[in-house]
Amino acid sequence: MSIFARPHYTSEVTSFIEELKANKPSLEAEQRQGRAIWWDKKLDLTEQADYLDAAVAQQPYVYGTSGHPNSK
Repeated sequence: MSIFARPHYTSEVTSFIEELKANKPSLEAEQRQGRAIWWDKKLDLTEQADYLDAAVAQQPYVYGTSGHPNSK
C-alpha cells in the first residue's frame, strides 16, 4: 500500500458528483449528447484549407498606420 493512499477518504467534490449521478442517472448521457452537438464534429479538410488560405497576414506592428488610407 502506498503511504499516500487514503482508502476511506472521499472529498466533498467527489461525494457531490456521486450523489448527483445517483439522483440523475441520465446525466452522463446528456453530457455526451451536449458534447456531440458542439465538439464531436468531423472536419472537412478542404474547407479548413480554404479557410487558412484566406487568412490575411498580420502586420509586424499591429498598431502601425503604414498602408492606411489616412496615413501620411
